[in-house]
Amino acid sequence: MKQFINILLVALMALSSVVQAEKISLERIYSDPSLSGKTPRNLTVSPDGQRATYIQSRADDYNRYDLWEYNVQSGKRSMLVDSAALMSGEENLSDEEKARRERLRIYGKGILQYTWSADGKALMFPLAGDVYYYQLSTKKAVKLTNSEGFATDVKFSPKGNYISYVLDQNLYIIDIKSGKTKALTTLGGGNIKFAMAEFVAQEEIDRMTGYWWSGDESKIALTKVDMSPVEVVTRNEIYADSIKLVDQRYPFAGTPNVNIELGIMDVNGKTDDIRWIDMGADKDIYLARGHWLPNNKTFSYQWQNRTQQLLELRFVNAKTLEQQVVIQEKSDTWVNIHDSLKYLDDSFIWGSERDGFHHLYQFDYKGKLIAQLTKGDWVVDALKAVNKKTGDIFFTGRKDTPLESHVYKVNLNKPNQITRVSKRDGYHRVSFSKDASIYLDSYSNIMQPTQVSLHKANGQHITWMEENKVDKDHPFYSYKSDFIKPRFGTLKAEDGQTLYYRIFEPVGFEGKRPVINFVYGGPGSQQITNSWSGRNALFQHLTQKGYVVFTLDNRGSANRGKKFEDPIYKHLGDVELKDQLTGIEYVKTLDFVDPERIGIYGHSYGGYMTIMGMFKAPDVYKVGVSGSPVTDWGLYDTHYTERFAGHPGNNNEDYDISNVFQYADGLSGDLLIYHGMADDNVLFTNSTKLFKHLQDLGKTFDVMTYPGSKHSIRGKKTGLHLAKTIVRYFDKNL
Repeated sequence: MKQFINILLVALMALSSVVQAEKISLERIYSDPSLSGKTPRNLTVSPDGQRATYIQSRADDYNRYDLWEYNVQSGKRSMLVDSAALMSGEENLSDEEKARRERLRIYGKGILQYTWSADGKALMFPLAGDVYYYQLSTKKAVKLTNSEGFATDVKFSPKGNYISYVLDQNLYIIDIKSGKTKALTTLGGGNIKFAMAEFVAQEEIDRMTGYWWSGDESKIALTKVDMSPVEVVTRNEIYADSIKLVDQRYPFAGTPNVNIELGIMDVNGKTDDIRWIDMGADKDIYLARGHWLPNNKTFSYQWQNRTQQLLELRFVNAKTLEQQVVIQEKSDTWVNIHDSLKYLDDSFIWGSERDGFHHLYQFDYKGKLIAQLTKGDWVVDALKAVNKKTGDIFFTGRKDTPLESHVYKVNLNKPNQITRVSKRDGYHRVSFSKDASIYLDSYSNIMQPTQVSLHKANGQHITWMEENKVDKDHPFYSYKSDFIKPRFGTLKAEDGQTLYYRIFEPVGFEGKRPVINFVYGGPGSQQITNSWSGRNALFQHLTQKGYVVFTLDNRGSANRGKKFEDPIYKHLGDVELKDQLTGIEYVKTLDFVDPERIGIYGHSYGGYMTIMGMFKAPDVYKVGVSGSPVTDWGLYDTHYTERFAGHPGNNNEDYDISNVFQYADGLSGDLLIYHGMADDNVLFTNSTKLFKHLQDLGKTFDVMTYPGSKHSIRGKKTGLHLAKTIVRYFDKNL
């Protein structure tokens, strides 16, 4: 009888777990296994199309990644390389690698990056500062380096005969057959860096490299960066048990950038024998991109002036160093940098916003326009692949809705006849095979964690790489039925443009509910999409506690075209806040909302927006949580700040009205500011300067600092503490 009762109790408990979903706690959000389930990253199809590889976190430690493969022929998945078998301890990262990973937003341990050889027979990956070479035939990883330094920016040469890397500010190559290492440069050190991307190139321009192989492996184009013009900032990186003084060359808005040179050298030539390209008399410029043309005789680079209102695509004859400007893009505000460039045999594809939206164009090699391939009041996200045999061009874009990214194709011979390839509504991030015959699709929607599948180029589903189905074995399963699906909607800005919003509305609560306005607001970002986000778990926790969580993409946000972006030019913190307040005016009309209990929360640019909201609209926002905020745009870097605010030497008044200080007297609500104490992006000085200003005004506020944390404030324990701090602050004050 007792045994029967025990069995009955177990059955009833199992039934109750299905009938009534669990509330999601902050502890659960930051524990293993991840609620997102299995989330493969760095998806790549091998050059021969026979394998799809990816890195995947472990079930018992979602911060450690191993290398996995899916074999197309056998249909089997297996771990290709166990990172723990190579190195089980902690990585001792160099300062350069820490900064590089912060710029790449790479977090975790184990195998985080890898590259296929051109023939698809080998893989290469950097781990703990060394370079590992993995041959499929032997199924063994061989360590090619054993240096005291830390190798970064590791690459296969195009034909797979060499591996190249940067070490101690110089460029090296390894001949894979002989195992011999050769230093291509030796003069790097101190303020001089060869083949490396400078700070603003990494953080703002999305150029993470400073060297480019020619396709025939005979030449390398590379940069030489002189850091000496950039102001030295002595930062205190405050850790739990120590303080580290860091001299960082940080290019504040309005101050000098690095001096950058671009050269070409023969791989088999003498060390340090570099022929330098004349980039013009104006040295105060940005090098945005570099590519070799298919003929291996011409190198192309994208040159941008300091105001960022002019972008040129230039071709350089690698033998004579003669140049021609092939494309010019101009703007009265700024020109966005992109990666929509693909060289074909007799023409090339180029992305441009010349009609107000990012679209694809075909040019001949003299720069003559052949055709505009895509057109309309929507944007192309990225050029993904070209099938040279059929002329089909594959790209991701927002033709159907700005809230979803889909795969489309257009043919070179049939401009503007666009076909949608991806089938399911939601967000698609894709990676095509070299011949554009198949692609990997990393798909999600607002209620479905990321699923990875393999498709033919016409969109036909071949197989699941990781179905990540939310069944009873999925970590999200016991919470899904209680998750509140957000509602999407639109409002009108003061100039008539459409603003998209998302709102999580609590269920089962009586009375008027408080509101948290989650905000980012800055350019280059979009918050309102039909996609899965780990951040939504925090929003669910807040909604289940009875909060309304509202988010709106104001003018200036990404993926809506230049007309939508341009209103913020030289008006930072003004137009964005007006649009957020338009959203809040709508929220106040909802019968379940308490208009007297509205809070605001954001990180980085969102932290800046939070402070602006608390200072400029104290009658609206009663509580604010500001994370790692910019407070003085003169303390942020050149390329980002001057793109949107201009040069402070030309318009100090515009900077004054965009900074938070002159509005600080308006603070009347409860404000919490948190910041990582080792932040090298938005320097901690932004917060300390505001602390002193508010103290001088006699304004009370709250502070939480995170020793050792960079801008993103990563780590399970730190993340949990931050989430608890945020929620507790709103619980107490809102």
